[in-house]
Amino acid sequence: MKRSKNYRASSALYDKASAYEPSEAIGLAKQTAKCKFDETIEIHIKLGVDSRHADQQVRGAVVLPFGTGKKIRVLVFAKGANADAAMKAGADYVGAEDIADKIKNENWFEFDVAIASPDMMGVVGKIGRILGPKGLMPNPKAGTVTQDVAKAVIEAKAGKIEYRLDKTNIIHCPIGKASFTHEQLMENFRTLMSAVVKAKPSSSKGQYLKSVTLAATMGPGIKVNTQKVLD
Repeated sequence: MKRSKNYRASSALYDKASAYEPSEAIGLAKQTAKCKFDETIEIHIKLGVDSRHADQQVRGAVVLPFGTGKKIRVLVFAKGANADAAMKAGADYVGAEDIADKIKNENWFEFDVAIASPDMMGVVGKIGRILGPKGLMPNPKAGTVTQDVAKAVIEAKAGKIEYRLDKTNIIHCPIGKASFTHEQLMENFRTLMSAVVKAKPSSSKGQYLKSVTLAATMGPGIKVNTQKVLD
């Protein structure tokens, strides 16, 4: 694969064979963000679990102290008092069957997070096959199926992110923008890693954190020393 000039220049900044302490890895990731736009700093965490087994699923949500740097558009499935509460909390879209039909019939996805009150899951369930593959299906474990929809909206707007394993047992999450300060990225990194470590399944044996890699959107992956992630 032919690499860009910026990518090659970024790769020259670090040793690919080395695993760096989190603070140093974040500094390098910021340095490798050489594009004209504000690149996202992403983290990729490979876990020593088998996601094919229900008791080894790792999934949850956490509010990053400094958010992700992205404006989050929130959709809430709710009616009555819950709909009013969602609007007052700052939801971008609130609806019920009308919104579900719009998603189903118009392929409408002008939102980043979907939240639902429990009484709306019958409506949401009918479009689960559409929302699920896009990672937009409301889920109690992520706090997006809740009676307190106002709180969920506020948290989503503040930078709450969901983490979960993909089919290769890797978690992919943003921890901020390259324009964030080093301290902001470090705090977001610690918060996410702490949540993932605490979510270790009791049935998981052997090494839990197989690898942790940081990368800017268009930059190379920088290995993090897994023994130092919570230092």
